Amino acid sequence: MRKLQMEELNRLSVEDFKETNKNNFCIILDDIRSMNNVGSAFRTADAFLVEKIYLCGITATPPHREIEKTALGSTESVAWEHRENVVDLVKELQANGYVVLAVEQVENSLKLNNFQPEPNQKYAFVFGNEVFGVNQEVVETANNCLEIPQFGTKHSLNISVTVGIICWDFVSKAPNP
Repeated sequence: MRKLQMEELNRLSVEDFKETNKNNFCIILDDIRSMNNVGSAFRTADAFLVEKIYLCGITATPPHREIEKTALGSTESVAWEHRENVVDLVKELQANGYVVLAVEQVENSLKLNNFQPEPNQKYAFVFGNEVFGVNQEVVETANNCLEIPQFGTKHSLNISVTVGIICWDFVSKAPNP
């Protein structure tokens, strides 16, 4: 075996990416403090053809060199928008037919291994602050809460890891765009 060269990976150009059908989900980052986490979310969104990233509250927005360190140019390919109020955004997305799932540890959460995306249904996944998690008002407004089962001593995962797990899980279970 040998590692593939960049030109052998057949990646889309930014222009082609923008024109390509996306997977039926978007990402909402609410009050994310670390710009490295924001950049990582962009890079993951590019890899999994996420339709859009919403940056809410205090979450930093591109262009910023700290975001670009981990985004590696994906802020140019992935559609994004800043919204001040995450609850208003959640309600708007629900009114537009999205199922909104807060990624959080709550009573009676839907475990990720039991989550099965419905065909042709649009989803929005909300990721919260690195310390405080998803805002309680969002938890109450969301259609449900999705939890990644964990088995060790720590009570949480880094948000960039969580975004990657959720995106991979969705695209591995849902029909391709």
